[in-house]
Amino acid sequence: MKNPVCWVVLTGISIAFIQQGLPVRSQGESQSDNKQMDNITIRQGETLFLSCLQGDFVTHTAWLNRSSILYAGEDKWSVDPRVSLVTLNQDEFTIKIEDVDLTDEGQYICAVQTSSRPRTTSVHIIVQVPPKIVNLSKDLVVNEGSNVTLMCLANGKPEPAIVWRMIPSSDDSLGSDNEVLEIPFISRDKAGVYECTAANDIAVDTQTVELIVNFPPSISDGRDVGVTLGQRGVLLCEADAVPEADFEWYRDDRRIFNGFDGIEIEDDGALSKLTFFNVSEADYGNYSCVATNKLGSANTSIVLYGPGAVQDGNSGTSTVFTPTCLLLIVLLHLLLKF
Repeated sequence: MKNPVCWVVLTGISIAFIQQGLPVRSQGESQSDNKQMDNITIRQGETLFLSCLQGDFVTHTAWLNRSSILYAGEDKWSVDPRVSLVTLNQDEFTIKIEDVDLTDEGQYICAVQTSSRPRTTSVHIIVQVPPKIVNLSKDLVVNEGSNVTLMCLANGKPEPAIVWRMIPSSDDSLGSDNEVLEIPFISRDKAGVYECTAANDIAVDTQTVELIVNFPPSISDGRDVGVTLGQRGVLLCEADAVPEADFEWYRDDRRIFNGFDGIEIEDDGALSKLTFFNVSEADYGNYSCVATNKLGSANTSIVLYGPGAVQDGNSGTSTVFTPTCLLLIVLLHLLLKF
């Protein structure tokens, strides 16, 4: 009765044992023991230990990979510097492969020759690879109304799942569960950062794409301003646009420049300010603000009025009542009481 022989494969902290079964007859008159172990899974970059527990009366032993000899006893046949001998004695024959890669995947065989017959055990090594995004759309600048396609390709084993999403976003439609994200007729509210995530059982890889949406200016309604003579007055004009708008100020179709008649014009991003440091009677009137970028323009009117004018706040026009008119209105009101 033969001595039982055990085989062990160490992968990181996982250990798998197989004990030799009864001998089976091969072709010819000789007998051999052949055993297939369960597949062993290891992650890319880890160290793989292959250990063969030999038993008694072993005369020759070898580790092979896809018919290529790695080690025959103490003699190294492999030219790969990552492969080395760990232990070789009467009981154990262990080698290791450092920094495992996909090229190391496949079948490994430990062949043992005893005084009576050969014995072999084979094991299939599966190398898992963390996902890596290898092809991602570049940052995009598009005009509002365009159709946008974002692409994200990734490698990995198992094959990674791809997910697109906008960050942050409460709109579930701005996402995709595949490599391609389609955004038809894009609007300005869909501009922002889009995240591609590639994930498998090993790890997650994430990259982002910035999407800029150009659109023509839109101006908030101008707010009329009332200022007492000799005081400081400021007219504000705010425009939403990408790229940012350039501002121009006009009065009665005549453009106003910075420093004109003591007026200061200050542009800061989406906001333009027209400042009067010492309001005079001649300053009262209607002013126009025009915002322009490469996609279009918009304008609004703002009235600078004095204390004698009655305004509706944003009409851009004013109605002035003289003291005589006010006296007649009061007298009419008293007569109606009688």
